[in-house]
Amino acid sequence: MSRAFTPKILTANHLLEGDVIYLSATGDWSRRIKDAVLLTDETDAQHRLSRANQQVDEIVGAYLVDAKAGETGPEPTHFREEFRRTGPSNYAHGKQADLAGA
Repeated sequence: MSRAFTPKILTANHLLEGDVIYLSATGDWSRRIKDAVLLTDETDAQHRLSRANQQVDEIVGAYLVDAKAGETGPEPTHFREEFRRTGPSNYAHGKQADLAGA
């Protein structure tokens, strides 16, 4: 028996910069998880994943992530994706440096 589909977001890494990116509702890629489209239909999610995997000149490693609706947009439900969302944990640079100045 197959498991019931749970909401997902589509994530990948930017090909040239390596940043974590998320597919937005407009079909563009965003570095902010709050811009990610929450996919609630399995067929739609698989279709978007298939199209993303064809964007070899822009992204790498696309996959679907379990997520839930949050106050400011989708939130990952697994700690691994929370780590990816916030950036490297060894010292403040990139996303973490930006947050420190906010």
